[in-house]
Amino acid sequence: MSHTAIMLIKNHFRLVIEMESVMKEITAKLRQRGYKLTPQRRTMLKLITTSQKHLTPAAIYERLQQEHPGIGLVTIYRTLGILAELGVICEINTESSSRSYLIRRVPEHHHHLICSACGAVTDFTTCDLKRLEQRLSRKTGFKIDDHFLKFTGRCQKCQKTALA
Repeated sequence: MSHTAIMLIKNHFRLVIEMESVMKEITAKLRQRGYKLTPQRRTMLKLITTSQKHLTPAAIYERLQQEHPGIGLVTIYRTLGILAELGVICEINTESSSRSYLIRRVPEHHHHLICSACGAVTDFTTCDLKRLEQRLSRKTGFKIDDHFLKFTGRCQKCQKTALA
């Protein structure tokens, strides 16, 4: 077996373990707040925890319909609301007023690049804002606990489409 194949297997195994850990954490939070882990919620959580990309409610609905046609949009929106309330998903509002969601992978701190044309969201983890935070705190007296940064523009696909 090649080194690349071994690395792919190891990465897949790590992701499966991470997903199981995240599922257990979310399940515990749901139960602590009195929510049940219904089969629909479990299916939706599996989809969201395995996704590496932000998903819109429509994309979640579309993907779930293939395996579980009984899950409705109301259930999806209600579950997303609960997960956002619990702080286990990252909710992004794009310029087109659509929302997309990604599971929070603790302790990953990330920010977003949002395409103003198609709404695609790209995460980035590089963040060198400590000096800016300190300067803002000194200047305003504001105690900064956290920050959220998003850049808007056009993704490569939309740039190419605009040129065509």
